Formats: sequence, structure tokens, C-alpha cells
Amino acid sequence: MLDLHRLRLLTEFAARGSIAKTAAVLGYTPSAVSQQLAVLEREAGLALLDRTARRASLTDAGRRLAGHAERILAMVEEAETDLSARAAEPAGRVVATAFPSAAVAFAPALARSLRTHPRLTLVLRQTPAREGLRQVRSGEVDVAIVDDWTGRLADEIETGGSILSCYHLIRDRLVLVVPRTHRAADPGPAVDLRALRHEPWLAAPAGEPSRQAVDRLLAAAGVAPPALSEFEGMSTIVHLVARGIGIAILPRMAVAAGERRVAVRDLPYGLDLARDVHALARTASVRRPSVAVIMTALRAAARTMSPQGAQGAQGARGPQ
Repeated sequence: MLDLHRLRLLTEFAARGSIAKTAAVLGYTPSAVSQQLAVLEREAGLALLDRTARRASLTDAGRRLAGHAERILAMVEEAETDLSARAAEPAGRVVATAFPSAAVAFAPALARSLRTHPRLTLVLRQTPAREGLRQVRSGEVDVAIVDDWTGRLADEIETGGSILSCYHLIRDRLVLVVPRTHRAADPGPAVDLRALRHEPWLAAPAGEPSRQAVDRLLAAAGVAPPALSEFEGMSTIVHLVARGIGIAILPRMAVAAGERRVAVRDLPYGLDLARDVHALARTASVRRPSVAVIMTALRAAARTMSPQGAQGAQGARGPQ
């Protein structure tokens, strides 16, 4: 009989691509992972890994079993959810992950949701969006708040036979962020980006999704800043703007913490690029009372953040 624990190891190996990475994520030694996968091969009666002196990869049989394992684990989770749904009070621990600015924006609502459910505990971690997507799919976390600059994530999840459900939270638009004493902070005149061309601009490193969006926006506006300084982390950029070091274009959520030394200006019509913010959960777990509490809190918070959130937070996309 195939062991569920070893099937989970196999799905993690399929996602990670190496025994060392699988071991690091799960807290095992590489030799322990290798031994458990060898036991799984004996249980299956087939070679699941193609091992060489330098690496290991899945065989055709290994890939097929990994696909079955993902569905089997989802069914087990669905059974557990069905039983826990009969509980009178949400209880247990929910692990969620979010990209940094979303963690700041949604943490107060999540914390408030715990007050009415004393038997429920929450662990909120910060991870990049793509890592959050992988973690919720693998079962490492229950809920992931991710951003999507392509506008395609929900469709990819819906049409890709995913085990996930996708809940749109808000449309997070890019805004101009300047020091409160800056001339562009005046809410009267419309923002003219070309007049700000020679300002010291601050941005995320080249290649980051937010930076790519800013580059597209500035190009569309006919603005090519002669000097653009790069910094890791949107909170770092907000802090530098507050100190008068420069100006920036950032998603509105990046200033959700309420930095009083900056002014936020909407961009001209036609330059209102945005990212979509989604909450992802495994479809098998969304009826679990503890997960449902967290999802409800996220969607309620989204409705208070923007008109787009009020509309987008209504529906889920993904397998039902």
C-alpha cells in the first residue's frame, strides 16, 4: 500500500526538482528523503526516480504517480474538511502567507477575526508571490495572498486543472508617491509626469514585476528619467520618499501602512496600470471552518480598500 507521507514527499520532490531542496523545505536530511523515496519505489513496484551521481529526476512512472499523489492528498484533505465542518466552533491553526505589502495591509483584519474565535490561531508569513503559490499548492500553507501583474493568474488556475480556488481581492493601482512637501503633492493640479522627468526617481530593481510595470507606464507617458535609483523592497522605497530622497510610482497597497510624510497622487487616466491581488486556497480546504474564517476576513477587508475590491471580492474562481 502506498504511504501518504511518502506520497507527499514525492509531490514535493516533483515541485522542487532535487532531493536537497526537498529535504531543506521539509526539515529532513537529504539521505532521509532519498531513503523514503526508495521505499516508495518498492511500494509502487516501479522506478520513480532516475538517479545519477549528480542528480535525480522523475521517471515517466514517477511523474504519473506524482500527479495521482496530488489528487489523493487533495481527497484526504477534503475528507478531513468534511469532518471538521461539523465542528461547532472554528479551531486549530491556519498558516497563511502573503507578499510583504499585503501582509501589512491585511494583518489587522486577520487579527480582528481571531477575537471572535478564541480556539483559532493564525500564522502569517511573508513570502514572494510565486513562492506563496507553490506553498499553498504543496500544502505547506493553507492560504496564500499573491499578486499578479499579468492579469492571467485566475484564468490559468481555472483552466489548468488546478487543485486551487482563486478569490480576487482587489485591483491595486499604481500611484505617484512624493514627499508631503513636494510641489506634486498639491491635490489641485493633475499629475504631469513629464514635468517630473528630472526628479530623482526611486524604483525596484530591473526585472521585478513592479519595476516592469513602472517602466511601461513611464514609457507610455513619454518619460525617461535620466537617473533612476534601485532599491529592494517597496517599504524601503516609501521610507526613502518620506525622507525626501526621491519620488516613486508604487502600488497603492505599498503605502497602506499610513506613512504620514508622503503624499499619494492618482495617475492620469490611461496610465492607471494595476496588479490584481488574489487569495488562494486549496479547493479541498475552503469549507474547513478555520480556513473559511480567514477567507471571509480577507474578502471583507478587501471590500473596504477600494471600489474594485468590493466587486472583485465577491467571487471565487477555480474548481468547485
